[in-house]
Amino acid sequence: MGVKVNCELLRKNELVAGIFKYTVKAPEIANEAKPGQFLEIKVSETGEPYLRRPISIYNINKELGEIEFIFQVKGRGTELLSKIEVGKLIDIMGPLGKGTFKVQEYNNVAIIGGGIGTYPLYELTKELKGKANLNVYLGFRDKSLVTCEKEFEEIGLNKLVVTTDDGSYKEKGFAIDFMKKDIEEHKVDMIFACGPLPMLKAVRSYAIENNIPCQISLEERMGCGIGACLGCAVKFNSGEDIVYKHVCKDGPVFFAKDVEI
Repeated sequence: MGVKVNCELLRKNELVAGIFKYTVKAPEIANEAKPGQFLEIKVSETGEPYLRRPISIYNINKELGEIEFIFQVKGRGTELLSKIEVGKLIDIMGPLGKGTFKVQEYNNVAIIGGGIGTYPLYELTKELKGKANLNVYLGFRDKSLVTCEKEFEEIGLNKLVVTTDDGSYKEKGFAIDFMKKDIEEHKVDMIFACGPLPMLKAVRSYAIENNIPCQISLEERMGCGIGACLGCAVKFNSGEDIVYKHVCKDGPVFFAKDVEI
């Protein structure tokens, strides 16, 4: 279930307007964390907002005992989080999520992310380095939101494609279209995906139609982060019976064929 720790904020970087990368000292979390897991972060000492904010793990440094996470300011909770100063303590629960990315030896892998869904894929890509030929596809709405391109490049990839919906930076269009084109030319053993629901639905459909194994990381509103509040249920394929599982506890990563989204 993870541990609850007061973690010192070591570094704070505003990557682009409204998107922050935090580095915290959290050896207890770093030692156990796996690609695809997330944190539940307390954003207020006053009790309002009451609920913690679920934020995916971006980077794990077990040697230094550090965890990095990236978030976008979208509401009061993340706004309060963005105001925390370096040196202060942050109340964090983690690592959470039993459903993690399954990392093993592959021949060719496609990794696709959209928007803030690109960040959980960084640690996964690091873990897969040397285990497969890696083609990575990162999609953003426009140039102002493009982040972490250099960090992905430095891992050492077979191919990196960055797209923007409006064509204001690099390739114009949707990341999935470039991924499909490459897969038609070179088969892949696995697709890994994280991003907005419309993108995940499209990736899931494409993978199933083409009989390609696919792992997707779902983003859902979460209350507790441990499966108690039942607020993040997703329908699970289990034959004739209708079964629901929970993104926070059973996920956030599932095989695409197993969930209905």
